[in-house]
Amino acid sequence: MAQQNNTAQGDLTWGGAENLAASTTDARRKLYLKLFSGELFKGFQRNTIARDLITKRTLKNGRSLQFIFTGRTKSEFHVPGQSIMGNSDGAPPVAEVTIQCDDLLISSAFVYELDETLAHYDLRGEISRKIGYSLAENYDRRIFRAVSSAARTASPIDATNFVEPGGTQIRVGATAYASDAYDAEKLVNAFYDAAAVLDEKGVGGEGRVAVLSPRQYYELIQNQSTNALINRDEQGTALQTGNGIISIAGIKIYKSMNIPFFGQYGVKYGGTAGPTIPATADPGNTGSFVSEATVAMDANATPSGQKTVNEYGAATEFANSCGLIFQKEAVGCVEAIGPQVQVTSGDVSVIYQGDVILGRLAMGAKPLNPAAAVELFAGTSTKPAAFA
Repeated sequence: MAQQNNTAQGDLTWGGAENLAASTTDARRKLYLKLFSGELFKGFQRNTIARDLITKRTLKNGRSLQFIFTGRTKSEFHVPGQSIMGNSDGAPPVAEVTIQCDDLLISSAFVYELDETLAHYDLRGEISRKIGYSLAENYDRRIFRAVSSAARTASPIDATNFVEPGGTQIRVGATAYASDAYDAEKLVNAFYDAAAVLDEKGVGGEGRVAVLSPRQYYELIQNQSTNALINRDEQGTALQTGNGIISIAGIKIYKSMNIPFFGQYGVKYGGTAGPTIPATADPGNTGSFVSEATVAMDANATPSGQKTVNEYGAATEFANSCGLIFQKEAVGCVEAIGPQVQVTSGDVSVIYQGDVILGRLAMGAKPLNPAAAVELFAGTSTKPAAFA
């Protein structure tokens, strides 16, 4: 029996007690990697909503991915005796949209082994969640800015005698007050207008969604007694947790801090107050990430060394944006590297007495079918222009 135990121990440690320390270290680091991976994915999935709302493809063994967009064709009566060789208009017209990946997006942290030993909480798990949040935030921001771009773009099909519909921009309210964006009645009217426009442009009703800022979303909930937007089956707890609104005009509503909103992300305090809706007051101590501007992230403007191949616009180009309504075809996204994790080990960990934990992601987004995108704007009668 003792001999069997020794044999088992030898198998466990790859050959004997002299390798026990090495095997324990290796096993521990493998466990760290697995735990961290799980926490990063949870953090990413819980904080990104855009990933499943658009058309996404995986990019492998290439620098770009082509999306084929087909326009409409017409029907015509057959002339007796005439050969059928396809419609006289040479339809259907086809356009190609090529989407490239932006540079590698990373979020990392160094975990000092002594800190980890002394900490009374799961240090790596907490760090992993924050890395996941950071990747998800950047992912959503690029997707939503691509939706805004789509709403300002003409159709990619430019064949002769074919005019395919492009994107749409709808004004919330009819005044110069930016606070119109928080008026529940005016928001509801904009939603029905957007639904009608999408119908008129032949965009499918399935998969239509809207993304609003948190204050817009909760303004709709507070006025549920008059706007009849609350699902009758979701009263009580669902209403109190802010999950009562399901849709307006068949458009499912989401809230996000990552949409381009009056030149910033998700929140814009102040603004011009209207006669009935006051300006949004700054609650104080909000932190810098809340008011972060939608800075340029293209090849011509590279803040902090960031570089993107696709055009996502600058802060000034979103000065009046206040919400997005779109369907899945509006934007295409390619992922060359999904959310992944890498952790140092071995000699590197010994030298530095700790590990570098890295989350990474490589993706790019671009307008696909502009007809499926609607941008809401307020505070001006001038529609936001296409990106310069």
